[in-house]
Amino acid sequence: MSDSGTLYGVGVGPGDPELLTLKAARILQSVPVIAYPATPQGSAQARDIAAQWLTGQREIPITMPCMLDRGPVNEGYDAAAIAIAEELADGRDVAILCEGDPLFYGSFSYLLQRLGHRFPCVVIPGINSVSAAAAAAALPLITGEQRLTVIPATAGDGLLRQTLLASDSVAILKPGRHRPRLLELLRETGRAGDTVYIERASRSGERIVKRFADIPATPGPYFALFLVTRSRPSTESPGIAHESSRSPRE
Repeated sequence: MSDSGTLYGVGVGPGDPELLTLKAARILQSVPVIAYPATPQGSAQARDIAAQWLTGQREIPITMPCMLDRGPVNEGYDAAAIAIAEELADGRDVAILCEGDPLFYGSFSYLLQRLGHRFPCVVIPGINSVSAAAAAAALPLITGEQRLTVIPATAGDGLLRQTLLASDSVAILKPGRHRPRLLELLRETGRAGDTVYIERASRSGERIVKRFADIPATPGPYFALFLVTRSRPSTESPGIAHESSRSPRE
């Protein structure tokens, strides 16, 4: 194992390349091999974020089908683990790129399960989507003794309802097609006035909607989230939507 390469889990942040850490940039420039999740069509957002730091390394795309069935997804991780293990066994370091933070709903977690017991591993944390969204909206997530709960939009209504009623602050991730259902739950639990909706935090096309009535009751993008906070200041005026759209380079 001492002669093997090191497996790096590199968080590349939420989307803005300037939010990549200095350590992540150094590792990306030094490793001979990188791997990253990719769609069957070849889109790879983690690679796009890190592109300026890549210097001709060997690349291993990890093709992930867009489906709820875990069978084909696990097969993709299995195949990637075999290819990455071959590189590591030959003494070459491999950096696996992961949007946000590698261990915060990160795809790297599944490869760590397959490879972490066999090879040296170093994880480079990244800025996660919750922190990026709060920063974009200039919204304190929690203060003092408050509690924050992070939950995916795919959780059942009962669990989401319980979370909204019990937690001071809630981040609901990846609403996508679940957005209409989430809006109903937020109304039902009395949290509509605590809600800010953010799309594509730190990315091109970032959008922040601070007035609940202006959040579309239709399916929305995958890269979005709801932040529900009891500490949200009451600064809105009736009839005014607080919304922003900017480029991450501004």
